[in-house]
Amino acid sequence: MTLTEDRSATEARHAMIVSQLRTSDVNEPWVLRAMAAIAREDFVPAAMRDAAYIDRAIPLENGRFLAAPLFHGKLLGEAAPTGEDKVLLVGEENGYLAALLRPLAGSLAVVDPAKAADLAGEGGYSLLVIDGAVEQLPAALAAQVADGGRVVTGVVERGVTRLASGVKAAGAVSLLPLIEMGIPVLPEFAAPKNWSF
Repeated sequence: MTLTEDRSATEARHAMIVSQLRTSDVNEPWVLRAMAAIAREDFVPAAMRDAAYIDRAIPLENGRFLAAPLFHGKLLGEAAPTGEDKVLLVGEENGYLAALLRPLAGSLAVVDPAKAADLAGEGGYSLLVIDGAVEQLPAALAAQVADGGRVVTGVVERGVTRLASGVKAAGAVSLLPLIEMGIPVLPEFAAPKNWSF
């Protein structure tokens, strides 16, 4: 990367914070610091580097999407990870959201969306974060969250995506939709289609 490209990316990152995040009530200093420190352009295909800071999802080479900055800013603010949190992220091991969460959490485990529904293991996570919108939360994934643990994700309801959060209580997770926004949908979490005539 040349000095000019580096300066251009730094300016684009600053513009993202000022014009996309702050104007949409993402003002937590720690969220803004985290998003200012991570270069989004490092997580998109080379041909898309110039578009890394646009306010919409960017297609990746593996058929997935890098969500818009606003989703990640709102999601981080809602999740509010701390050094005490044992976090499970459903997303890309080497993806942008993992890079944002890693320095904020006490520990971070990452599972690919394709494997999340069959997850088994120790569980006991205090925070589950899903990088995308889901129609349903698989029982095996919900089982990984400790009672009292938090869940932050996107949800799909009648074709509309919203940021949502919830808490696991008495073995069940209930999610409260918070704000409508564009969020890439994860097909692995589609609800079963009801049979009809």
